[in-house]
Amino acid sequence: MSSTELPSVLAATVTPRVSTVRVADGENLRSVGLPGVTLTVRSRPPVREGLPPALLVHGLGGSSQNWSDLMPLLDGVVASEAIDLPGFGDSPPPDDGDYSITGHARAVIRYLDAQERGPVHLFGNSMGGAIATRVAAVRPDLVRTLTLVSPALPEIRVQRSAVPTGLLALPGVASLFTRITRGWTAEERVRGVMALCYGDPGRVSPEAFQHAVEEMERRLRLPYFWDAMARSARGVVNAYTLGGQHGLWRQAERVLAPTLLVYGGRDQLVAYRMAQRAARAFRDSRLLSLPDAGHVAMMEYPETVATAFRELMADTLRLDRTDIKDARS
Repeated sequence: MSSTELPSVLAATVTPRVSTVRVADGENLRSVGLPGVTLTVRSRPPVREGLPPALLVHGLGGSSQNWSDLMPLLDGVVASEAIDLPGFGDSPPPDDGDYSITGHARAVIRYLDAQERGPVHLFGNSMGGAIATRVAAVRPDLVRTLTLVSPALPEIRVQRSAVPTGLLALPGVASLFTRITRGWTAEERVRGVMALCYGDPGRVSPEAFQHAVEEMERRLRLPYFWDAMARSARGVVNAYTLGGQHGLWRQAERVLAPTLLVYGGRDQLVAYRMAQRAARAFRDSRLLSLPDAGHVAMMEYPETVATAFRELMADTLRLDRTDIKDARS
C-alpha cells in the first residue's frame, strides 16, 4: 500500500488517550451505543417538561460544540440535543468505516429511532445540512421542521475557495497535507479555519479562540482524525455527483417539513447564489439571508438564527392548530 493511501484497517479499532472534550456551562455530554456506531450527544436540560425535541447536526470538521452558542437561545422553545457524527468530536469512527452522506444519515436515523424522539426540529450546517436533507426526505415521520445553515447541496460552479476542501476527498491528499502541515501550530490551523468559515473572524472572542485551539490540539492527537475528514469529504463529493431520485436536489424537493434556509453573503464554502435555488427546491421554505455572515451563521449570528427559528416554529404551531380545528369542524 502506498504511503499516500488511506489505511484499509478501520480506525475504530484504535482507542486513543486524549484530553476530554469541553462542556460549556449548562451542557451535558453522554455516549449512546447504537448498532454499528457510538454517538456522543451534547444536550441542555429542558427548562420545563413537554418541550418538543430538536436535534442539531454539524458539518465537515466540526462537532456538537458548533451549536453551543445557539442552543441556550432555544431554551424554553425546544429540548436541544446536538450529536457528534461518527469520527468527529468525541464519537469514535463507525464500525463499517462508512462516512458517506447516507452513512451519516443512517446514524442520525438510528439515534432518533432508538431514542423515540421524533418528530424533531432538525438542524444541519454544511455537510450536516446535506445529511439533514436526506433524513427529512427518506424519513418524513422523524422531522417536524428543518433548519439548514449553508447546506452542502450540489453546485455546478464551486467557489475557488472551496476547492481545497474538495481536494481532501482525493486519495492520498489527506496524507500529503498532513506531511506538509506537520510544522503548523494549532493556533495557525485554527486561524486558517476561522478565516475560511467566518465572514468576520474578528467576531470570535479570545476565549472562544482559545477553546478552538484546545479542541484542535485534542483532535490532532486522534489517530483517525484525517481519515474521518478525508472519507467524509469524499462522501460529500460523491453526493454532489449522484443523480436521479437519490440526488440531494431531488430529495430536497421531496421534503415535506417547513424549512428555514440560512445563507451567508461571505460564505467561502457554499455559494450565496445557491440560496435562491434552495428556496425554490424546498416546497415549504423561508430564506434568511445574512450578508455579513460566513459559513457558520449559527456561530456568528446565533441570536438572529434563533429568532428566525422561533418564528418558523410559531408559524408551524399556528398551522397545526388550524389543521386540528378544521379537522374537528
